[in-house]
Amino acid sequence: MTLHSLGCKLNFAETASLRDRLFQCGMRAAEEGAAADVCIVNTCSVTEVADQKCRQAIHRMHRENPEGLMVVMGCFAQLQGAAIAAMEGVDLVVGMEEKARVVELIAEALEQRGAFDKCHSGLRRDIRTFVPSCSRGNRTRYFLKVQDGCDYFCTYCTIPMARGRSRSGRIGDLVAQARQVGEQGGKEIVITGVNIGDFGRGTGESLLDLLKALDAETRIARYRISSIEPDLLSDKIIDFCANSRAFMPHFHLPLQSGSDEVLRLMRRHYDSALFADRVARIKEAMPDAFIGVDVIVGMRGESDVLFDESFDFIAGLDVSQLHVFSYSERPGTRALQIPLRVAAAEKKARSARLIALSEQKRQAFYAKYVGTEREVLWEHAKEGAEQQGFTDNYIRVALPAGQTRPENSLERVALEENRKGEEALRARARTHV
Repeated sequence: MTLHSLGCKLNFAETASLRDRLFQCGMRAAEEGAAADVCIVNTCSVTEVADQKCRQAIHRMHRENPEGLMVVMGCFAQLQGAAIAAMEGVDLVVGMEEKARVVELIAEALEQRGAFDKCHSGLRRDIRTFVPSCSRGNRTRYFLKVQDGCDYFCTYCTIPMARGRSRSGRIGDLVAQARQVGEQGGKEIVITGVNIGDFGRGTGESLLDLLKALDAETRIARYRISSIEPDLLSDKIIDFCANSRAFMPHFHLPLQSGSDEVLRLMRRHYDSALFADRVARIKEAMPDAFIGVDVIVGMRGESDVLFDESFDFIAGLDVSQLHVFSYSERPGTRALQIPLRVAAAEKKARSARLIALSEQKRQAFYAKYVGTEREVLWEHAKEGAEQQGFTDNYIRVALPAGQTRPENSLERVALEENRKGEEALRARARTHV
């Protein structure tokens, strides 16, 4: 078999867990250069570019494995199930509610080639099941899915249509999964979901309850929260992370725009003042914290004046890095009702300005720690490349050429200035942990 995952960390976690389940059923990865009997594409549909990448991945997999059973799942499969089922080479389309049965559906399809239901992609209102997922795939960190779906319905976003309403795992089950990671030797877990701050809706549990249980009831050395909405990031969560045993000084917050007018058009659940307050509160509790921020440029209604307002707001924030996305028109979203459209060339120019600002902020953040010592988790050393890892506060660090450390090992190192053009700071070994 061969698997390909597109999009977010949540998709990666689900793909990695599916790989583990298929291995347990006796399947194995196709050898390099050999055709696969089963090909699985876990798709993303956050932008039109993402849709195009999914189509390209499906065509490529079919071309390379013409006799293989082609399975397409994920957000694109949920939103465009019938269209994908009609694509050349596609044998099985699995939507969100049906993905819990994907192993069973693959087994049935292999047994009844040509005599089975091709498309299993139901209605959004029927997406109710939380499908657990915890795996690292071929990475060092594990990804633990704690929540799925979203009830926010931002005007530009198809995620609620693709993944359904917000739903969560139960704390006891999630702690058990984290304990298994510890038993397997895992050192770091990234907590993933669509809207993690909404964890526990309808169950009487809360995200803070989950964080406390993971910190107290497992031996995992490091936890990170992949992303959390600013209006759901409470003082209690910030203070707990600041004083916890294992939660790292690292947050990722989706801002999307620094203009209150654009935030209103997006139907976001906060304004710029609340966002600035959350950043300041994190820095007050954890001065060393790395803060990543998502920004969308070129949203319908984002005039030149509103973009400049957003840029100036972001420039004044004490954040560490920006993840910049160009707005993409998505069928069925309310943003299409907003009359002002931003030209593609202007989106590109705005993205370039924000990417340059991001690099300035990242370099400034890194520079503050040159000459200090931090603990690094070393990742897999790729052949011919310098081994890299991340500090507790998410600074990328590289070993000098020719040196290696055991993958998944923690080490305290001195951080030294990088060479021109390099992203990672240089590491000089101090003391093993």
